[in-house]
Amino acid sequence: MAILEVKDLEVYYGIIKAIKGISFEVNEGEVIALIGANGAGKTTILHTITGLLSPKKGQVIFEGTDITKVPAHKIVGLGMAHVPEGRRVFANLSVYQNLKLGAYTRKDKEEIESTLEMIYKRFPRLEERKNQLAGTLSGGEQQMLAMGRALMSHPKIILMDEPSMGLSPILVNEIFDIIRSVNETGTTVLLVEQNAKKALAIANRAYVLETGRIVTSGDAKELMNDDTIKKAYLGE
Repeated sequence: MAILEVKDLEVYYGIIKAIKGISFEVNEGEVIALIGANGAGKTTILHTITGLLSPKKGQVIFEGTDITKVPAHKIVGLGMAHVPEGRRVFANLSVYQNLKLGAYTRKDKEEIESTLEMIYKRFPRLEERKNQLAGTLSGGEQQMLAMGRALMSHPKIILMDEPSMGLSPILVNEIFDIIRSVNETGTTVLLVEQNAKKALAIANRAYVLETGRIVTSGDAKELMNDDTIKKAYLGE
């Protein structure tokens, strides 16, 4: 069953048509990868889904409800979390304060505390540094914090934008292991990622974007073995 449907989406920046009538769906429990070169429109799609941009045409359907005109802060309350490109942690707040802000839509204090414990188990470094200012963390730790903060809202689906950007190969592997484990515990994942090889390795299905259009889609493992995809995105 589709938890998220994007239908005939068109998004403009001024007179420039950035997204040109795309449609796709994400089924419950899947990891879906959106891959494509810089400027293909991947981040714009995530921003539109989460209410940060308004489309000129089309619909975003979440769990059967049209959320196209729902403001971003209310979309979080519906069960959708967004890990933005560049981490965007609150640099002058502690790790703990950043995580607590992730739960601002939730009311049950005991459940929030149990989620916090779960986050600390998944990201032991965040517990070690819980009183440290987020701005003093390494890039990898900030990425973990951004993911942990999103998970604090207890989302049904998490949208991740370039989680491996700027990280060392070892940390990239660690981040992808975490994404896989987040999915295995029941959270649907929509992943935008420059590292197409890593994204396809953990995804169920993928959509390939070029200049605002979906040009190819299918089973992630099949796309990984497609000669055209290999040449264009996998450096093979």
